[in-house]
Amino acid sequence: MVHPHPETDATWWRGAVIYQVYPRSFADGNGDGTGDIAGIRAHLPYLRDLGVDAIWVTPWYVSPLADGGYDVADYRAIDPAFGTLAEAEALVAEGLELGIRTIIDIVPNHVSDQHAWFQAALAAGPGSPERERFWFRPGKGEHGDEMPTAWVSDFQGSTWTRTTNPDGTPGEWYLHLFAPQQPDLNWSHPDVRAEFEDVLRFWFDRGVAGIRIDSAALLIKDPELPEYTEHPGPGEHPHVDRDELHDVYRAWRSVADSYEGTRVLVGEVWLQDRARFAQYLRPDEMHTAFNFDFMARPWDAKQLRESIDMTLAAHGPVGAPATWVLSNHDVTRPVTRYGRDDSSFAFAAKRFGTPTDLDLGARRARAAALLTAALPGSLYLYQGDELGLPEVEDLPRDLLQDPMHFRSEGVDPGRDGCRVPLPWSGPAAPFGFSPAGAEPTWLPQPASWAGLTVQAQSSDPASMLHLYRDVLARRRAEPSLGDGPMTWLDSDDEVLAFARGDIACVVNLGAEAVDLPEHSDLLLASAPLVAGKLPRDTAVWLRITP
Repeated sequence: MVHPHPETDATWWRGAVIYQVYPRSFADGNGDGTGDIAGIRAHLPYLRDLGVDAIWVTPWYVSPLADGGYDVADYRAIDPAFGTLAEAEALVAEGLELGIRTIIDIVPNHVSDQHAWFQAALAAGPGSPERERFWFRPGKGEHGDEMPTAWVSDFQGSTWTRTTNPDGTPGEWYLHLFAPQQPDLNWSHPDVRAEFEDVLRFWFDRGVAGIRIDSAALLIKDPELPEYTEHPGPGEHPHVDRDELHDVYRAWRSVADSYEGTRVLVGEVWLQDRARFAQYLRPDEMHTAFNFDFMARPWDAKQLRESIDMTLAAHGPVGAPATWVLSNHDVTRPVTRYGRDDSSFAFAAKRFGTPTDLDLGARRARAAALLTAALPGSLYLYQGDELGLPEVEDLPRDLLQDPMHFRSEGVDPGRDGCRVPLPWSGPAAPFGFSPAGAEPTWLPQPASWAGLTVQAQSSDPASMLHLYRDVLARRRAEPSLGDGPMTWLDSDDEVLAFARGDIACVVNLGAEAVDLPEHSDLLLASAPLVAGKLPRDTAVWLRITP
């Protein structure tokens, strides 16, 4: 079904507020304990009232769920656990009626080991055309029992798994930068490029407003499969940020631009080199990419200002808007992270038992909400952050499902703690996530979340939810917010202060209260002022004379 796309604002994406939906944990419509499309559709009015412009839905395709849906077996079919293709089409259409666009996730680096292509490759055997779509290689050593390379997986451990021949003897090895259940595709093969361009058309035909591109810098591999070098030059890493990638995204941009309305490409691009990062945002490639540097920085004025300056400097030459995000389905939630002695984020540093001060974390997360919403560009909000949910760090270990936990031999707690089902209403689990009489939620919810439900916070003007609603409403109402210029204001070293037209955002990250700059009106505050001063870990929006 082709759904007409009524969107007429060609630059909507430059300053949009985009809400990330992790379907498995958003809302359960059919009572099986797992979130689904029916649950999302039922809560679209909540998202409208929150003030978002679009939703980004993480993978909802047919999947064995070896990696939370990022192991896709069929890009044109919805996993029955989430619903049907007809329901997905209805979600897109109903969202548009409420002014909410839909962005979907595409995972081009790899597929599920249950994908028809990979199953055909296993059956066809060495040297077959079917195997050329992947990275099958003989092993090293006399008997081929050594991996073709010593590359290290993003999920820790090796990047190669050996196959077994039909006669039971050891066979070739195949490459997987992530889990063994996620074989990497060979993007030098024309079938792979044609297939994904067709997948884009399939979903654009159904009215989606954009594509979020998972692991966007990893698709292309050096065909010689060399070992890592200590200091590879730009574009010379064997499987990260290779120059040939840009041809892929130029082709994708041509597909997107062939549709009415602006259909956007949003990249997940983890790169430290900001100049290389910006190349993905040239006018004929992606529209935007996630700003992971800002998200990973600690609660420190110097660090955050450095990240803001670096981000805006990188985006300026290519004319792309920045993106701002505090967390996602992979990252420790802000309320927990900002309460730690080390409030930065790094996957390698995650450990069980790391202490946190949740009251401090919540205070800083409230201030961070005002900070990120005031910065120029688009804003991403991960489901539950508007409720101030903490990371659930005491899940029973026998219920953990994230491969990052298992591949680390239990050292890394994994990402399940930020994926616990949302609390909507009521005094006890499942807190309105599922209908009455439903199966237990796929991950258990803490009893302490009774005070954090949407229902409980809706009647509390001091709640995180009220703050986010106020922030997003004011952001939408003020012409100088969203996309556009910003100017730093004079301030103490532990204060971030900048102007967006006649709006000033001031954030005190120091230990002592500070005076506010001259202003005509206090528009929003993350916490009450103290004797007219801005206390520690507090942010305000002020009306000023520009």
